[in-house]
Amino acid sequence: MIETERLRLRPWRRDDRPAFAAMCADPEVMRHFAKTLNRAEADEFLDRMELRQAETGLSFWAVERLAAPGMIGMCGLGRIQWAAIPFPALTEPPVEIGWRFATAHQGQGYALEAARAALAYGFSLGLPEIVAFTIPPNTRSWGLMEKLGMRPDGRFEHPRLPEGHPMREHLLYRLRREDRP
Repeated sequence: MIETERLRLRPWRRDDRPAFAAMCADPEVMRHFAKTLNRAEADEFLDRMELRQAETGLSFWAVERLAAPGMIGMCGLGRIQWAAIPFPALTEPPVEIGWRFATAHQGQGYALEAARAALAYGFSLGLPEIVAFTIPPNTRSWGLMEKLGMRPDGRFEHPRLPEGHPMREHLLYRLRREDRP
């Protein structure tokens, strides 16, 4: 568990699943992803997060406010499944940072606060670098990457999306341990 001034990043609980599924089904939250998720897909995602947490100690964790417990989003770190996704822009299996917040909790600085804590945690483990990626129209996401001190490092075609998909082009950002703010 990681705590910040206003937030707690923690492992997932069974009672998070309905709120997580609702967030992932919200077209506004998911507008920069290839699709929204139904309940079964959201549950499968959380199952993977719980497994990754158990196997590697890294996960996209549930985020809740200290003042009002209950999942408002997710943020954390995860090893990109290299065998399944050999990202051509990356030369070794990287650790990525990611976030997603329910619409009612966007624009309040929660993503920045949570992401700073996740980065600090990752670098405390000795990770040499952490990456992030998004599509070019997602200005809020890559703007957050830049606020975190991450630097742009080119573009790549996301290998999980078919040729011609409007979201196939992605921006890659990196933060090396020695360059962190």
